[in-house]
Amino acid sequence: MTQTPANDYVFFLSRSSYRHTRLLAWLLITASLVTALASAILAARLWPMYSHTFTPYLKWQDALFASLLYIALILLGGSLIVVRFLYALRAGYHQGMFVLEGGSTLTVRDLSPKNLSSIYWAVGTALSCFIAALVGLVPEILLGWTLHLPHPVLVVLCTTAAIALSLAGLAVTLVAASFIVIGWIGGISFCRKMGAPQTYRLSGETTLRIDGFVLTIIHPEQQESLFDLNLLDAEDRRRLLFLLRERWLDAERPWNPRLGEEIEAALEEADHFTMLVY
Repeated sequence: MTQTPANDYVFFLSRSSYRHTRLLAWLLITASLVTALASAILAARLWPMYSHTFTPYLKWQDALFASLLYIALILLGGSLIVVRFLYALRAGYHQGMFVLEGGSTLTVRDLSPKNLSSIYWAVGTALSCFIAALVGLVPEILLGWTLHLPHPVLVVLCTTAAIALSLAGLAVTLVAASFIVIGWIGGISFCRKMGAPQTYRLSGETTLRIDGFVLTIIHPEQQESLFDLNLLDAEDRRRLLFLLRERWLDAERPWNPRLGEEIEAALEEADHFTMLVY
């Protein structure tokens, strides 16, 4: 923690938290890139193994080829977001992740390792939507099988059933595809906000809550922020809690009437944890 001449307090990401989160992020990036490369190589090897002439039905090879390319693409996108998080993590370590400017402005960065889980949860959701879109196209793949049945009656009956199913499946595919497009568009904003600093005016509209070692900051006109106090050194964590209580009392308790009790509970938990460590 540093205090500037302007009476600003800057708290930095602890070295242990920085190293642990950075290592985890690089492991995820490496695993993602290796998997993406393997998917791209498999897609490249699959491409020359079948004919690419036009057919009135969907070939299963085309579905598999598209799946492999999409897996590679979505993992590359996830890796880019993790790189963005690493940039924010470095900024929080060198420039500060919690800045209290006087008693009126608060700037925080959410650098919790849980952000990495959020990234790959989004990746998994995007992949699930793609699989749902493919499932809707399964009847289109079955048409390639029904058209080659040995008996004409079976061809007519099975092809008619496949066409009927394909119409219903098309609705599933369109809905899933719309979610994919929305997800990719939202991913741009998600990437920009990952670990980015959020600035709040400490007014009567701002709400601060502490649950365990997680500080929640809520303002009606801004995005909610979660700040994990465990990312600070033990001494900085105590100083921040005392500082918040002091500012809360000076401001006549506008942010949350129970904030004092929540800070006391966090301080007791911090003292208990320190006794266990030593």
